Formats: sequence, C-alpha cells, structure tokens
Amino acid sequence: MTIVLEVIICTCNRASELDRMLAALAFQSQAKDIVWSVLVVDNGSTDATARVVESWRARGSIPGLRSLFETQRGLTPARLRGVRETDAEWIAFVDDDNLLATDWIAGMGQAVAARPEAGGFGGRVIIDWISPCPDYLKNFGWCFAEQDHGAEMCELDNLTGAGMVLRREALEASGWVQRPLLADRTGERLISGGDVEMVQRIRGAGYQLWYAPQCILWHRIPAERTTRRYMLLMNYGLGKGAAAINALGWVGTYETWTFNAKGNIRLFAGRALQR
Repeated sequence: MTIVLEVIICTCNRASELDRMLAALAFQSQAKDIVWSVLVVDNGSTDATARVVESWRARGSIPGLRSLFETQRGLTPARLRGVRETDAEWIAFVDDDNLLATDWIAGMGQAVAARPEAGGFGGRVIIDWISPCPDYLKNFGWCFAEQDHGAEMCELDNLTGAGMVLRREALEASGWVQRPLLADRTGERLISGGDVEMVQRIRGAGYQLWYAPQCILWHRIPAERTTRRYMLLMNYGLGKGAAAINALGWVGTYETWTFNAKGNIRLFAGRALQR
C-alpha cells in the first residue's frame, strides 16, 4: 500500500522559523511506501518568506515543495486553502515553529499502515523552550500543544494541532471542508480551537484518532510567549475556544450553554491567574 501525504505549513511573517522547519523536512530519512510533498500557505507575509521557499525549492531537497498566497488572514482560512489545493489522501498540518525528527515522515507512514481506517494521527510533541522556562509555566505545557501519551500507540479522544495528520475522507465527511465554524488564531488574537473543531468533527463522523509515539516534533517557544500577560491572554482565548467547541454538540438550552461557556472562560483564566 502506497500512502500519499501532503505536509501543509501555514505561515505569516516568520521567515526564519519557516527556514528551520523546511531544513528539518529536507533531512527526512527515506520513508518506505509513502509519497510525500510539501505545500507552504503564505498567509499575507511581507518579510522574506517567499525567498526562503524559493531557496529551498531551488535546492530540490524537499519533495514537491510549492507555495501559494492566501490573502484572507487567519489560521482556519489558511488551512482550508491548503486542503483545497491538494488531493492527497493524508494531510499533515505542521506549524512553522515546529522541528520534525528526521524519521517523522517514516514514522507517520508506519502509523497509517497500522491503522489505515483511522481518521487522524498525532505524534509526540515536546516543548522546546528557547529561553529557560519560568517556574509558573512548568505545568502549562498543554497550552503550547504538548502531547505525550507514553511509548505505545493508542486511541485518543483529541489531538493537538501541532503535527496532526488527518485523513482527507474523514475531514470531508465531517463537513469541515465545506463549512468550518471557528476562525482560530488571526493576527494577534489568541482565540484558539480550530484544530479541536477539526478532530472532534472527525470523531463525530465516526472515525478514530490515534497516537503515534514514534513521530516526534519539537515546538519552539520564544521568550515573548512565556510572559504572565501572554499566558493570561492565551488561557482566556482557550476558554473562549472551549466554549465555542462545546456549542457544536450542546444538547441543552441556549441559557444553559451560556452559563457553561462563561464557566469555561473563568476556569481557563483562573488557572493562569493562580500562577
């Protein structure tokens, strides 16, 4: 069985981070029975992003590397454009601040071969603090997409967005391709939840999500994302995202959902304030 995988990288004005990400892709080990390519979705960059992509394309070390420009700002529009521009059976969403282990592609091929009926996979996500991690952040790895469920492959009820690999058939069956509901991060706005929407809609369509521990990536976190103010804003945004996600499957009244939503926002913000 030959697996066809497209790696989609959504980026905006982070040319240096994108350069590191593409370097990690350029040095991937040979992957058996998997054909893969890379699509960079430039979400309105005004820096050297285009030159970085062209430089790597000229070297010819990244299979099928190409890019497109998406003018509608936001992570969801960028992801949606990428999905619509590829017909690959499997789609990997990798952020520009992720660094993949050299066998990440090969490991994902092994996971798909083991569970071809699955709707999505996620690997081990390790936080890479560029500056020393402040003490008040040591229990907040989940805010930065940390994901580690041990050494064995297992079924999950959710996937973090960093490095999630989704089956096209499942994504289309979920209705997300036709109508995504959450905007996710746009510019400096930290409201999140677009990735949660994607995987939960896939689960709702009857597909399983699996953890592939052999697929390791590092999520680089710069110093400016470790301040108390940033953590408070991020947790507030996560709370609003959680409230919106709950609305997708809420079976009660609008009034009870509103009460629950306010509680979610207070819960996430409270966790940050306690630190």
